[in-house]
Amino acid sequence: MSRTTRLSSSLLRAAAVTGVAALTLTACGSGSGSSSTGSGSGSVKVGLITKTDTNPFFVKMKEGAEKAAKENGAQLSTAAGKFDGDNAGQVTAMENMVAAGVKGILITPSDSKAIVPAIQKARAKGVLVIALDTPTEPESAVDALFATDNLKAGQLIGEYAKAAMKGKTAKIAALDLAPGVSVGVQRHNGFLKGFGATEKDVVCAQDTGGDQAKGQTAMENCLQKAPGINVVYTINEPAALGAYTALKAKGREKDVLIVSVDGGCTGTQAVKDGKIAATSQQYPLKMAAEGVKAVVTYAKDGKKASGYTDTGVTLITDKAQAGVTSKDTGYGLDNCWG
Repeated sequence: MSRTTRLSSSLLRAAAVTGVAALTLTACGSGSGSSSTGSGSGSVKVGLITKTDTNPFFVKMKEGAEKAAKENGAQLSTAAGKFDGDNAGQVTAMENMVAAGVKGILITPSDSKAIVPAIQKARAKGVLVIALDTPTEPESAVDALFATDNLKAGQLIGEYAKAAMKGKTAKIAALDLAPGVSVGVQRHNGFLKGFGATEKDVVCAQDTGGDQAKGQTAMENCLQKAPGINVVYTINEPAALGAYTALKAKGREKDVLIVSVDGGCTGTQAVKDGKIAATSQQYPLKMAAEGVKAVVTYAKDGKKASGYTDTGVTLITDKAQAGVTSKDTGYGLDNCWG
């Protein structure tokens, strides 16, 4: 995500108090920015709740859900927050969807812990709840999870960076997400595992919220702290592009290796352009499509999706390294999102 911009847990709680009305949930034709897709009142009702409706990752996720709803004769209702971290809005949306009679809800949790009581209430009323992209805490709070293996995504770029360094001593900068966010923690830890490094090898770590401007500032700070940085791990491609801008301003863009995660179209193009060495691509459209199908199956025969479904991750680079499986940017651009 990532594509994800999060607030700290304390700010989330404060935002929740003031942001109850921040989310919209509508039927077809309401004109409020959310929508329903389907074939009438007799069709299976499915809800999709994303963190925002502007982030390209979630736009693609919505597209996947809409297409799957049409193909499976389902009626899709969607909701999205005004900002990433709007737990109160997600709770309201979930309550509204349950009241509207949905058979299942697909959700990308803004707050993996705070959303759990609302999920429990929905499941108690017979609603199938599936998390997309971001697991709840605990993961068992939902019926199923359809998501990228974020540890693997990080591990792939770690393995790539290790191979690309060809034995050089690494001085690593980590441009992370935010404290305690599961997606960010998994990607960070995966990178270190793939590289065969520890936190001691990270000479500078900064939180960016997955934001490009913050990524640039973080990289500037890291260059001041540790001018010899030669490897940059980034939580997502906006942060990576921010890092690239900062490095270019110092004339360092050619001698510092930047790796990232997401595989959005802008990020994949940046790999092709040589700004980012490699990225781990994930597939939000598939997450949503599989989620809709699972709800329809549940409605028809009572079979519940369960456990974790890995929706895949692919290392994208035009500078392949021996021993690291990857595909080029041609494949990446054919399968990117955003």
